[in-house]
Amino acid sequence: MTDTVQPLTDLLKDAPSNWGKWGPDDEVGSLNYLGPEQVIAAAGLIRSGKVFPIQRLICDPKGDPVWPSRKPAVRTQIMDEATWDGDDAPQFPGGLHYADDKIECFLQGSTQYDALGHVWYDDKLWNGFDARSTVGGMEKASVQPIADRGVVGRAVLLDMARYRGKDYLESAETYTHEDLMACAREQGVELRKRDILLIRTNYLQKFFEVGDAFYENFCEPGLVYSHELVQWFADMEIPNLVTDTIANEVTTDPNNGAALVLHNALMRNLGVAFTEIVELEDLASDCADDGVYEVFYAAAPLKVAQGSGSPVNPIVIK
Repeated sequence: MTDTVQPLTDLLKDAPSNWGKWGPDDEVGSLNYLGPEQVIAAAGLIRSGKVFPIQRLICDPKGDPVWPSRKPAVRTQIMDEATWDGDDAPQFPGGLHYADDKIECFLQGSTQYDALGHVWYDDKLWNGFDARSTVGGMEKASVQPIADRGVVGRAVLLDMARYRGKDYLESAETYTHEDLMACAREQGVELRKRDILLIRTNYLQKFFEVGDAFYENFCEPGLVYSHELVQWFADMEIPNLVTDTIANEVTTDPNNGAALVLHNALMRNLGVAFTEIVELEDLASDCADDGVYEVFYAAAPLKVAQGSGSPVNPIVIK
């Protein structure tokens, strides 16, 4: 691990960018790569009809893994049968009783999509939008445009944990685009342009094993920045990066000391949509059994006005 921190301004000064590629007002970035042709081709991958919803449970009795500065979701019961125990209980014609509850959560405190404007540096969001447009709510590059269009395409599961012969990757363990390609070759699946990448580390299993100690010296495993990796994402026209970790990349880059470099290099600069905290265990087990790693993927985050992210329950079909 380096002892110095390289500013993002310097680190990414020559990094590839898709700003302006889809016009000055674009708010969905590389998701533009997923058009009708990609949707129709992805539908052709459905053969067995097996369905895998890959959202992690919200308000899990065993705990909800979240970014360290966030709190897990809290569900509160508002109405239940006990409501009708009192004399002042509501009355409905015919004798109807009902349950009602509410949830308080960070919009990015569960399986979720990031808005493209979720992170930035040098006062500019995705596509050059002014960072001041985030004040009080995201006027530009919020999660709503992603929710309005939805995300459908061919996805490839890259099981990095099995590829490395581990139950789960270790804290701060890194991998590159070359590792992704090698994993795909071993699995016998072709990576193609405009593929959605599903990457399994099973790292969050550690959260359920060690509890609060999970957050000590917090540094998740994941992709690590290089100019070559970012160029590969640009050349492959990757629309969506989906992983089972909280932040999709190694938390602190061991080579430059910066935090979440790829959030900026891929999401801010290239417009790659980030989907995080997915549950890939059932899917990965099935893929290991039948050897089929290319799947139909569909997702639509909640339509939250000016939101910096939104919960989602993506659907994978084989």
